[in-house]
Amino acid sequence: SFYYRQMLGADLLALPKRGAYNLHGSLLPRYRGRVPVNWAVICGETETGATLHVMTLKPDQGDIVAQEKVSIGPDDTAHEVFLRVIEAGERALSQVLPALLSGKAVHHRQDLSQGNYCGGRRPEDGRIDWSQPAQTIHNLVRGVAPPYPGAFTLVDGQPLRILRTSLHPHPDALAKTQGGDGQPLYLLQAEWQKQDLDAAQFKSAFPQGCVPGPWPTTKSP
Repeated sequence: SFYYRQMLGADLLALPKRGAYNLHGSLLPRYRGRVPVNWAVICGETETGATLHVMTLKPDQGDIVAQEKVSIGPDDTAHEVFLRVIEAGERALSQVLPALLSGKAVHHRQDLSQGNYCGGRRPEDGRIDWSQPAQTIHNLVRGVAPPYPGAFTLVDGQPLRILRTSLHPHPDALAKTQGGDGQPLYLLQAEWQKQDLDAAQFKSAFPQGCVPGPWPTTKSP
């Protein structure tokens, strides 16, 4: 299986003569559980990958038979990383498939103490905490960027979606803000009232700029 969200019972797992296997989107035993690619980006990892492992009654805990790494760039979104993880899964499976078919695949037991288990995420989990360091905010934006629900902050009770950011000056920046550590954060893509904003519209809607803390009274772009 690959990203199959239903747990299989012991009766089904016992049916395949050569075993039941799952491709998981992380370097197990790290990031077991739900949405592992998103979590890896949100946590600021610089690499992740795909792992082919034996399916057990508990998720993502079976022996590892193949693993392939991919890098995570400082501005990569979770979706961009996910596409690379899919390719890594294909490579891992193709490399080990002959050994699986012959029954000679080497199994490596996971040391679960060296990993963690992650739960699912909800759209409301994308709310930005401006007291966090700029790097942490940037990682959140990358980790939930479209096609996922996106990071957001509330302005006059309405969500301003922050869809792309940079830690460095950028010619296309809509605005400059900062994290709780005082480090700059540049907003590159934002959505307000379901409309993508260009620089002029952003400045019109938020004439005092984008700063943590109380936001200025807004008007429609």
